[in-house]
Amino acid sequence: MKIAILAPANNVHTKKWLDFYNSKGYQVLNISFDSHTDHEDRTMWPNVQTHYLKLKFSNKLSYFLTVPEIKQQLKSFRPDILHSHYVSSYGLVGAMANFHPYMISVWGMDIYDFPKEGKLNTYMVKYALGKADVIGSTSHVMKEVTAQYTNKPIDVTPFGVDMEKFKPLPDRKPNEIVTFGIVKTMAEKYGIRYLLEGYAELKQMVPPEAFEMTKLEIVGPGPKLEEYQELAKSLKIDGQTVFHGRVPHAKVPELINSFDVFFVPSTLDSESFGVAAVEAQACEVPVVVANVGGLPEVVKDGETGFIVPTKDSTALAEKMKLFMEDPVLGRDMGRKGREHVLSLYRWEENAELMSDIYERTLAGRVR
Repeated sequence: MKIAILAPANNVHTKKWLDFYNSKGYQVLNISFDSHTDHEDRTMWPNVQTHYLKLKFSNKLSYFLTVPEIKQQLKSFRPDILHSHYVSSYGLVGAMANFHPYMISVWGMDIYDFPKEGKLNTYMVKYALGKADVIGSTSHVMKEVTAQYTNKPIDVTPFGVDMEKFKPLPDRKPNEIVTFGIVKTMAEKYGIRYLLEGYAELKQMVPPEAFEMTKLEIVGPGPKLEEYQELAKSLKIDGQTVFHGRVPHAKVPELINSFDVFFVPSTLDSESFGVAAVEAQACEVPVVVANVGGLPEVVKDGETGFIVPTKDSTALAEKMKLFMEDPVLGRDMGRKGREHVLSLYRWEENAELMSDIYERTLAGRVR
């Protein structure tokens, strides 16, 4: 099979798909805007070619000017199927290339937020989805949102995790220090300020000697990093709050294994699937997630973690206190979390769903 994938080359999810396609022996052309250049070595994928589209301007108008180049690349590569990820950008220019069979996968903000920003945006999303032969969503809740803009069937294709990479470390021991952690981009939508405020509230809930036996680890880069560091200082929790900044993706499983509880306090429904929560559960770490988007779909409330109201620092603090007081609860939830992920979110099985969709689509075209 030959697949052309219109998707950001530097995105970790794109790379997971390329890795899967390469392992299947598919011939792949990854077409990406040059603003999403992947600076890592791609020779690990002998079946993958990469082509970067040069953007002439810094606004979205520049996307439309890449359509002739996309058509040229498709004519040369001659794929069996074209698959775009993110409907408001790659999905739109892929639709304008007028290649079939054509698949679009929605990711989150592109379907939750972009169409609400004006009638033109709504039109562009409807236009792109209207051109698609197949539509994919990573969660059931996002499928319902996508259905507001199309009457076509929508396949659910979860972002599973590699259970060999995300697993409990064999020599992991209970921590003397109770470690609360998060791995996310430092952006407003991920609710990190509420996590910091919750940790400050915890400081008021427990005796000083108990609070001293805790720490908060925040992993990830982003535009709000310095602001959150200053917030930690103003809340007087900076002595026990560690900001790691950007870390290699390969190090993430090790970091998650160092946490006792993993938090995902997001604030927007565009948190469409919650892959970070799935990765944490795969490592047998209990999770506390906000009740937004696809997060409630991937956590069994009261069994593998807890679902709390969004923007509620007190609720986060109360869950921190609960796990401090009952470490056995955390370990039990962790074990159940991995079982939960094994049953629903194994990457290999989820990826094969996409392969089946391709084969089904191509078989339909032949008929």
